Amino acid sequence: MLVVCLPLTNTNRAEKEWGDGIRGLSLSAARYALLRLEVGPPHTKNWRPQLLVLLKLDEDLHVKYPRLLTFASQLKAGKGLTIVGSVVQGNFLDSYGEMQAAEQAIKNMMEIERVKGFCQIVVASKVREGIVHLIQSCGLGGMKHNTVMMGWPYGWRQSEDPRAWKTFINTVRCTTAAHLALMVPKNVSFYPSNHERFTDGNIDVWWIVHDGGMLMLLPFLLKLHKVWKKCQMRIFTVAQMDDNSIQMKKDLAMFLYQLRIEAEVEVVEMHDSDISAYTYERTLMMEQRSQMLRQMRLSSAERQREAQLVKDRHSLVRMGSLYSDEEEEVLEAPPEKVQMTWTREKCEAERRNRKNAPENFRELMSLKP
Repeated sequence: MLVVCLPLTNTNRAEKEWGDGIRGLSLSAARYALLRLEVGPPHTKNWRPQLLVLLKLDEDLHVKYPRLLTFASQLKAGKGLTIVGSVVQGNFLDSYGEMQAAEQAIKNMMEIERVKGFCQIVVASKVREGIVHLIQSCGLGGMKHNTVMMGWPYGWRQSEDPRAWKTFINTVRCTTAAHLALMVPKNVSFYPSNHERFTDGNIDVWWIVHDGGMLMLLPFLLKLHKVWKKCQMRIFTVAQMDDNSIQMKKDLAMFLYQLRIEAEVEVVEMHDSDISAYTYERTLMMEQRSQMLRQMRLSSAERQREAQLVKDRHSLVRMGSLYSDEEEEVLEAPPEKVQMTWTREKCEAERRNRKNAPENFRELMSLKP
């Protein structure tokens, strides 16, 4: 009997490609987690800034202010959601290669600055439109941003484009309309890098308007990073001269204690003329309107409607003067029709009111504020 033994080699065995099973498990887990995030909004104690960082690129598609990414990495410390977005101006069919180059440049800068997140590039004919698209469409399901971070508009007065400042204003308005928080770091080029360490120093927070605690949360998150860890936190609040500053300081210290934030509290007393000019102006205007409406002897419902019309007219005049664009046509809204049912008593009361009203009242109402 002759037995022939052949050695087993790789050429004799059939190879099968099974694919990457770990990637399939990761996709399944990510899908399950995203569906769980849709259950409900986060608790107030669990709220953290999930960032959409808007970067500006120069003509060579390099990041103009890389310290924005540095600040984002220090604020997030590799946790939560960070989306870095930018806008390439042009047409998508013609600028697809430019978009890929911009995306690669941003990813390289994110790796240098240790930003763990995602990159999103949008091609649009106008930068303003691209920013609006990013604010609306970034994220997936419950994993969306709740805070927009953008740089301060430097040199807008010296810009050759007379509408350069409107990009910043339009972004602020769109962020407010989307009910998102907005962070605008100024002089970001002087911010510390990830390699610097502060052995001492203070993080000062001027808490003028109650904002739900975000101004307290941001320095608390910064102190978790090794760059800011040894800094002390100071809270400054503004009070009027006739306020109880001692009690205000105690209340604010108790509020910080409930938030489990260690900080030094300082109350700065200022005169009314320094801090309430805007409030005084709005209050005085409202008193003048109320006095004019009392002269007309209108009912309470009609008085509220007239005050709202005056306020809306004032807002439309200001908005039209600030945000008018040469390329966009401003359509005037038709006057709102008010239907009222008249009776004999109402007609007689209206005649008496016209006789008692001052002669120059109509001229006063026709004046634009």
